[in-house]
Amino acid sequence: MSDTSATRTSTAKSASSGGFSIGRLLLEGRAFFALIAIIAVFSFLSPNYFTVGNFLIMASHVAIFGILAIGMLLVILNGGIDLSVGSILALSGVIAGALMQGVELSTFGVILYPPVWAVVVLTCAFGGFVGAINGVLIAWFRVPAFVATLGVMYVARGVALLMTNGLTYNNLSGRPELGNTGWDWLGFNRLAGVPISVLVLAALAILTGVMLSRSAFGRWLYASGGNERAADLSGVPVKRVQIIVYTLSGVLSAIAGLVLSSQLTSAGPTAGTTYELTAIAAVVIGGAALTGGRGTVRGTMLGAFVIGFLSDGLVIIGVSSYWQTVFTGAVIVLAVLMNSIQYGGRGRKN
Repeated sequence: MSDTSATRTSTAKSASSGGFSIGRLLLEGRAFFALIAIIAVFSFLSPNYFTVGNFLIMASHVAIFGILAIGMLLVILNGGIDLSVGSILALSGVIAGALMQGVELSTFGVILYPPVWAVVVLTCAFGGFVGAINGVLIAWFRVPAFVATLGVMYVARGVALLMTNGLTYNNLSGRPELGNTGWDWLGFNRLAGVPISVLVLAALAILTGVMLSRSAFGRWLYASGGNERAADLSGVPVKRVQIIVYTLSGVLSAIAGLVLSSQLTSAGPTAGTTYELTAIAAVVIGGAALTGGRGTVRGTMLGAFVIGFLSDGLVIIGVSSYWQTVFTGAVIVLAVLMNSIQYGGRGRKN
């Protein structure tokens, strides 16, 4: 009897600790190993791939998806989804473009040209406002996240089209005599050789990681995403967490819109189409569970770089854009499959 008890005890301990196996290591570190494999394969296929200059250029492209993915990670950790991030990105870029073109005050007969810093602040505030609408609909009116963000996605895209009549704001570099120059600083300038957009992504990732691991809000977020009912009974302000999460997602979408329009020196209402799917893919590839409560910023950043480096690598070796879509979709399906294997189909109750 004692031998049987000892056997059960040792079995329970090994199960709880998980043990060590190559399969488990590959499964949990899949995003990292996938990134290494992508770099190795494309470096072999093209001599222009494995260069510092190319890595920095690709990282600047990843910055847009990465910033969106950080906001999407917060939403998914909460057990939700945000389909409006691409449309908020486009609308934020259009608003920034409109502000850079000048705000006409017909009553006073003047046109105001706000400085770039004011445009950035106002655009981020607007992105947060749209995100807060998502949060209020979901937290207080109990609208399913998929439906609420889908509706806001269409509304935001429609407003962007109405504001521009389907056209694009070009030449957003500003005018020196008006003091609103420097728009392209975010998209083109470098600090110590590193693109500003990459530094922005790194700063946001670090701040988000610290928030999730060191703050009460981070603990509330993981708790409410893992089991909303239990978190509510434990005193976690579940509704407040939901509203903050979607507000932050809106702000990050606006920042991504500013980075994109700065890189293009233009802002159009069709920008960011399907970017919400890319952001979700980055989070999933990074190991987050779509059921909520599981995921890290580190994994999400690896997922964003996997998608970005794969897409740019396919462009460099001259693969058709149609095949690029096929490869990207295959990677997403594989990531979801591995997530299902890792979490064993366990729901939010666990």
